[in-house]
Amino acid sequence: MRVLVVYESMYGNTHTVAERIGDGLAADGGITAEVVPVGDATPERVRDADLVVVGGPTHVHGISTSFSRKQAVTDETLAKEAEKGHDLEVDPDAEGPGLRDWFSEMGAPRPTFAAAFDTRFDGPGALTGRASRGIARKLRHHGFHVVADPESFLVDQETHLVDGEAERAERWGHDLLAAVAGRAEATRREPPGEDPLEPLDATVESGGRYDPR
Repeated sequence: MRVLVVYESMYGNTHTVAERIGDGLAADGGITAEVVPVGDATPERVRDADLVVVGGPTHVHGISTSFSRKQAVTDETLAKEAEKGHDLEVDPDAEGPGLRDWFSEMGAPRPTFAAAFDTRFDGPGALTGRASRGIARKLRHHGFHVVADPESFLVDQETHLVDGEAERAERWGHDLLAAVAGRAEATRREPPGEDPLEPLDATVESGGRYDPR
């Protein structure tokens, strides 16, 4: 089984989560888990995968925009965060393409299992928003079979992953294997054209401010 983990990351938190998800997926052996930034998630890599796991930071209640991504890495933004005591390190691929660009340029991949995750500030999801809901919806729109509920991994006010979240990401990655097996069985039983998973709730995906992830 081949797995592709695709991430968008501003300050490394989502990158770390993606790597730990990949570790969890590969823990039992027999799984090839490749973890790549959005810019390296080529159509060929997507086509060759049996499971595609996609994640990014939550910006203004949803998926990042080109504006919010640019704002996150300006000298002014980094200086303001430094004044607050937040020593941010920009992820090496932060200035590459974002998930919106990736989805907009995606063709029609073969039907493939998929899952979505995000990073967001620690707090009620109704207040922080959850990019993973929008990611999962876009995966469905492009014909992927989403095998698990969208998952969030939490960041504190100093823009660090909350204690235990990296380990939880690894466990979540491992648990996806059982979800794929269950979804595969459901697919064999369902009538053609139907999806046994319930549709996702709508989520706000507006541009503007940024959340440091």
